[in-house]
Amino acid sequence: MHITINKRYLTYKKYKVKCAIGKKGIGYKKKEGDLITPIGTYKIKYILYRKDRIKKIQSRLKKIIIKNNMGWCDDPKSKKYNQLVKLPNNYSHEKLFRKENVYDILLVLNFNMRPIKLNKGSAIFIHIARKNFEKTEGCITISKNNLIKIVKDLKPNTIVKIVNQK
Repeated sequence: MHITINKRYLTYKKYKVKCAIGKKGIGYKKKEGDLITPIGTYKIKYILYRKDRIKKIQSRLKKIIIKNNMGWCDDPKSKKYNQLVKLPNNYSHEKLFRKENVYDILLVLNFNMRPIKLNKGSAIFIHIARKNFEKTEGCITISKNNLIKIVKDLKPNTIVKIVNQK
């Protein structure tokens, strides 16, 4: 079974839940920071999660605990562009260990990873939405409860399809 994401919903099996996407919608990602959620078909590489906030995460996918010194490089000048990095880091990055809960669980999509093309875009995750489901910089967000429910059922071969339709 696959996950399908469109402008308003993430659908997986019997779940159809509200989601938020990039500020400029779904389309063909041209460059880093373009605020587009990339149209296409992706695999989930692994789950990153905060063990101090999510006590036991059940999933058949590979899981990595987010530590205080973890980030994701979004700087095309770095050799670690679009990869998990240790902090401190001299290049631009997103800190994964945050005060707010949006990164308590992250599904890392394999967007721009094989091969990594510099400045093509980085850090496309499915993660927890803010309370008002505000638009993202390109990620897909859903409620924490829905993300926890879906993660339990995912398999290593689950495909994420991002489509540009209502």
